[in-house]
Amino acid sequence: MTDITTTRANNDTSNAKLIYILYLASLVVGITGIIGLVMAYINKSDNDSLVNSHYRFQIRTFWIGLLLAVIGMLTMMIMIGWFVLLFLTIWMIIRCVKGLKYLNEGKAHPDPTSWMFG
Repeated sequence: MTDITTTRANNDTSNAKLIYILYLASLVVGITGIIGLVMAYINKSDNDSLVNSHYRFQIRTFWIGLLLAVIGMLTMMIMIGWFVLLFLTIWMIIRCVKGLKYLNEGKAHPDPTSWMFG
């Protein structure tokens, strides 16, 4: 017999884990990042502070990543854009992996407002 509170906590973290996975998949597919963003906005007010810190981190990851992608695309003609897009890819992977690590440990994200690697 499972406890209802435990089941709810597992579902809450599973949604946040899914969003991290969607963000990682967006490096290849693209559209999954938007799906993850919508899920983060929908779920951000329904949970405890542990998961809310991850949703906030995920929302910021999307918008900062979009900003870097636009800057990278605009500066591709002068070759700097390629380095910006490479940095964006590495930055996204590190942020998602660190977020998944904190989530698997059952910890709130320590700095959800970070601009760098979190």
